[in-house]
Amino acid sequence: MAHKAWWKESVVYQIYPRSFNDSNGDGIGDIKGITEKLDYLRNLGVDVIWLSPVYKSPNDDNGYDISDYQAIMDEFGTMEDWEELLDEIHIRDMKLIMDLVVNHSSDEHKWFQESRKSKDNPYRDYYIWRPGKDGKEPNNWESTFSGSAWQYDKRTEEYYLHLFSKKQPDLNWENPKLRQEVYNMIKWWLDKGIDGFRMDVINFISKVSGLPDAPNPEGRKYVGGGKYYINGPRVHEFLYEMNEEALSKYDIMTVGEMPGVDVEEAKKYTDPERKELQMVFQFEHMDLDSGPNGKWDLKPLDLRDLKTNISRWQTGLNGIGWNSLYLNNHDQPRIVSRFGNEKEYRVVSAKMLGTFLHMLQGTPYIYQGEEIGMTNVKFDSIDDYRDIEILNMYQEKVVEGNQDLSKVMESIYVKGRDNARTPFQWDASVNAGFTTGKPWIKINPNYKEINAEQAVSDDESIYHYYRQLIELRKKHELIVHGDYKLILPKHDKIYAYTRTFEGQKLLVVTNFSEENVEFRLPEGIAFEGKEKLIGNYPDANDNYQVFTLRPYEARVYKGV
Repeated sequence: MAHKAWWKESVVYQIYPRSFNDSNGDGIGDIKGITEKLDYLRNLGVDVIWLSPVYKSPNDDNGYDISDYQAIMDEFGTMEDWEELLDEIHIRDMKLIMDLVVNHSSDEHKWFQESRKSKDNPYRDYYIWRPGKDGKEPNNWESTFSGSAWQYDKRTEEYYLHLFSKKQPDLNWENPKLRQEVYNMIKWWLDKGIDGFRMDVINFISKVSGLPDAPNPEGRKYVGGGKYYINGPRVHEFLYEMNEEALSKYDIMTVGEMPGVDVEEAKKYTDPERKELQMVFQFEHMDLDSGPNGKWDLKPLDLRDLKTNISRWQTGLNGIGWNSLYLNNHDQPRIVSRFGNEKEYRVVSAKMLGTFLHMLQGTPYIYQGEEIGMTNVKFDSIDDYRDIEILNMYQEKVVEGNQDLSKVMESIYVKGRDNARTPFQWDASVNAGFTTGKPWIKINPNYKEINAEQAVSDDESIYHYYRQLIELRKKHELIVHGDYKLILPKHDKIYAYTRTFEGQKLLVVTNFSEENVEFRLPEGIAFEGKEKLIGNYPDANDNYQVFTLRPYEARVYKGV
């Protein structure tokens, strides 16, 4: 019997506030702008809104560097604006989950300001400070955003650890006082009535004792170090304690963003018996089009790799934990540009990708603009980009490393995080209806063709297709809870699978190519079709056993 819960049956919509809707003309999206658009989201059918950080922040990393966990960023509005947003979300029978960023804070947080004053300051141990080693950094770890993970501070002549920007010092979770401060803050927000948290890089919070150097046979200046802090020695203990002290006291949804987590580790994080979290965001499927040198090393997706990966997660967590399903978020390029075809087949390939994702077992997440098929952007100059990861990489490879400019820019066009952060395209008016001022980052020039107003008015649009996908999920428990089974594992163009639940079956067939491909239901697959639930070509017939899939076609049949 499937264990039922509201967060399993929900569809989540992620809002990146800076780029969603600007209500006051300063060029930056804000909280009142989100409130203005809630009916658009209600009509789409989503149940939960996940809000990327709106806390007080100097914005070194667009709000993921928090200087006050219990205040709202001035650019986004006031606490009153936020409370009105929460009320309006709940009035519409939707829920709100917030970002929880507690691996690190901003260096402008009062804790860090105190911590750096002296070695015996009561807040010193809220962060990870170490003396240098032989006149150099305490170890050879590298920041996720390039360069050393250590920053020297003259006042106390020691270094502090920052796995991200130097303005994002890592919190010291070994300190029980720090942990209690975090749990109190979590309860403060939950008492305000929010419905859960998405937890930023939460599997980084436990570092290996002694912070040893990472193996470095090539003698590079800085090396990863990830194995010393990803899924570290006390992380499960800390999350169990967080659940015990705070999370378990509320009926909420929790999802942990966890780079470097595999299925076996994810079972531990999400098994209800262990009382940690409900879901994880894993990144394995987002790395399948990266070469051996990481995300900027481009390679085409091999569909068979995607099938192997998704199937491992679908079967591995089945009956134990729960999958979060996503293809887009604020850190990922636009999926229709990445795994689809943004030119000749933008609409059908976006619908196909949505079908593939929403028919899997797990909770689907939609990222703003995904439902209208927003695409990657190609800005002419590096000066038009805003993301710290892009700018640091460009500095390292082009300015300091003299690497080929066109090759580096191509990597940015394909994988850069700003692809997801261009303002939401509301209509064909100036600045896509996002702002009456100058937008904080340029608008994608294709907004006159691709925008929400156009999509809502067109019954055949991606938006209305997503509405159907969401409606189907609410109507059929089979789509939420059914067991997954891959078929045609070796096919390099078709991704097909079945779902089975309480005597009912689903057959999902998708074509990830721009070619016509024949599908034959393999012998030995027990499926007797009753009806076609959805498809992205209007004239698809009801023959589920043998048919030709057109470019990026998707079909879903329900049967027994």
